[in-house]
Amino acid sequence: MASKKQTTQETSIKCNDIFKPLPGQDKPIRTVLTKGIAGIGKTVSVQKVILDWAEGKANQDVHFMFPLPFRDLNLKKDQYSLMQLLSHYFSELKEIDSIEDGETKTVFIFDGLDECRLPLDFKNNEKCCDVTKPTSVDVLLTNLIEGNLLPSALLWITSRPAAANQIPPVCVDQMTEVRGFNDPQKEEYFRKKITDQNLANEIIKHMKTSRSLHIMCHMPVFCWISATVLEMMLKEAEKDEVPKTLTQMYSHFMLIQIIVKNRKYNKATETNPKELSQSDKVMILKLAKLAFQQLQKGNLIFYEEDLRECGLDVTEASEYSALCTEIFKEESGLYQEKVYSFVHLSIQEFLAAVHALESCLGKEENVFPPTSDDDDDEEEDEESIRKAVTSGDDEYEENDDEDETDDEESIKLINLHRRAVDKALKSKNGHLDLFLRFLLGLSLESNQNLLRGLLTQTGSTTQSNEETVERTVRYLSDNIERESSPERIINLF
Repeated sequence: MASKKQTTQETSIKCNDIFKPLPGQDKPIRTVLTKGIAGIGKTVSVQKVILDWAEGKANQDVHFMFPLPFRDLNLKKDQYSLMQLLSHYFSELKEIDSIEDGETKTVFIFDGLDECRLPLDFKNNEKCCDVTKPTSVDVLLTNLIEGNLLPSALLWITSRPAAANQIPPVCVDQMTEVRGFNDPQKEEYFRKKITDQNLANEIIKHMKTSRSLHIMCHMPVFCWISATVLEMMLKEAEKDEVPKTLTQMYSHFMLIQIIVKNRKYNKATETNPKELSQSDKVMILKLAKLAFQQLQKGNLIFYEEDLRECGLDVTEASEYSALCTEIFKEESGLYQEKVYSFVHLSIQEFLAAVHALESCLGKEENVFPPTSDDDDDEEEDEESIRKAVTSGDDEYEENDDEDETDDEESIKLINLHRRAVDKALKSKNGHLDLFLRFLLGLSLESNQNLLRGLLTQTGSTTQSNEETVERTVRYLSDNIERESSPERIINLF
């Protein structure tokens, strides 16, 4: 973990030491905000700090540690005092009247600011200084963070970078960042995860042959996905199909998890991953719709009302989460409320791309309907796309019917791509960047063949599919020149 000083100088810091002032820092640290991309290890860091404290290994001057994930706090609609809220989650506290005697050292840990659905209205929320006064959870949080409530308490907030600006800078004493694996740590992970060291070496060698895969391995969760896929594929001598791209890796991961589920619960003898059962296909497409709708809203966790909104039966979702735990999971919150999520944001982004493409190919629907402002531009764009796609058709007069079908499919696909590009570039926090990469990858015929049990086949030639994707990449390249952030450019290519 890196700590960022005001001078932009960076210092490596251990998670257990985040509240200790760095050399040259005189001001005591009350609130720490830790940033990190999805899957980089923020929640694991939180769990490690709590475990070390509970086992007597660190921070033994702390009397209470209260982990309060935002995904749980979202569900609290009633009014509570701070003591009532804590007693609700931690029943042992019912015997304690107050924790503000000036001698009790307390740490509040708010994990997952990016999952927060509360307004956090620092500007307009009423001031609250009384730990026994009932009010909304939103008011309790803003007053805790501002130091009006329990000013002696320490606060640790974790967040994805895009959501971190919800906390006023004046309320943050120290900013830290979880960086993930460096190159030696990537190799160390695979050697520890894979017991067969020859196989581990083969996996490491393969990952290094693909720049995008190797870069993604700074995320522990991606190392886990890659290890899961490559261990099975290299063991089963399917070396011709070993994934070389991000889209191929996630396609294989999803198919492998379904095979594992079917072998375990259905005692299926079918081992061809491309032959999905109808029930699996229906369920995956429902989850894909959920993934897309919630990604559009910026939601990483879902509640029962979110599932119902897109036609998912809660019982059905619970059963599938139990069967296919590495894709979709159901958790019980601190007070046993049901919370749903995909195992990782990138799996949600992949499935969202599956939904967008299948809606275009199978239902002939564009998931990005044009706004009224875009109508004129849309007509001009479609005309220019049509001209570009149909140019040169005279050479193939004998195949007019086939060419017309290919052309219409290409036009629909390019329209989907361009609207997705426009949406991704308009997003300030880049929440559609990886989705866009998956969408373009899935549009290639080779990847559609891999998922032929799930996706409607285009019927287009490999050449026309590749040309469609190339046109979109050129369109993206032309538009991204105005994008100033190097991180966004890396994400999109």
